[in-house]
Amino acid sequence: MRQYLQCGRFGYDLAQRPLVMGILNVTPDSFSDGGRYQALEFAVERAEQMIKDGVDLIDIGGESTRPGSPSVPVDEELRRVMPAIYALRELGYPLSVDTCKPEVMREAIIAGADMINDINGFRSPGAIDAVKDSDCALCVMHMQGTPQDMQAGPEYVDVVADVIAFLRERVDALLAAGVARERITVDPGFGFGKRVEHNYALLRNISRMESELGLPVLAGLSRKSMIGAVTGRSVEQRLAGSLGGALAAVAQGARIVRVHDVAETVDALKVWQAATTNNQ
Repeated sequence: MRQYLQCGRFGYDLAQRPLVMGILNVTPDSFSDGGRYQALEFAVERAEQMIKDGVDLIDIGGESTRPGSPSVPVDEELRRVMPAIYALRELGYPLSVDTCKPEVMREAIIAGADMINDINGFRSPGAIDAVKDSDCALCVMHMQGTPQDMQAGPEYVDVVADVIAFLRERVDALLAAGVARERITVDPGFGFGKRVEHNYALLRNISRMESELGLPVLAGLSRKSMIGAVTGRSVEQRLAGSLGGALAAVAQGARIVRVHDVAETVDALKVWQAATTNNQ
């Protein structure tokens, strides 16, 4: 499996350790922390705190993608995201932008984004053209349906095989457009058009996904309903369950974990790595 990730201004040897991607939602309505970092000064403070906590990448989102959330107009998403990119790009850490809109991708890349994280798998008309000539990393995620309807009875023949087939098709489309493999990572899309049993089947098969696609896997389970379904905890009480999910994902081969709770995840991964690394 390829171990190197080209991420805009940065490059990572993913064989060394899993990376922690911190979530920075500059939205009024995200499921966990909507509105908390909408003001630029609070977004900057949050990013600076994540850096102190040991984050590797910061993922800026200007549109909520919780189940049932409405789409945001391009101009509004740009109004939310662009000031954060300009304010954070000189902090010396990779900036990822979570968007499915080609117009936002283009502007984010011009402003200095190092990764584009697309829940729609670069399927929107013009999405591949918007990113192909840059050097930013691309995260290709699987989603069945749209945020508006994705949880209305999702069904699969074989969820693991179906998700791998989708990701392979989208990766092939990027490669055909001239995108280097070193820029691509994949995300099974936990919670995006999946039932609880689908999510855990995918979690148990991250190593298969990585093996069959030959690409690093990014896993985003933090505070999601799949955690609440097992623990019975509300969103605000899912820290322990989210840490368990992150460790399970890394144990299965995930190279990047996308989280809300950076400090706690970094500490958990340090202990996990110390316990699993053979120093003899």
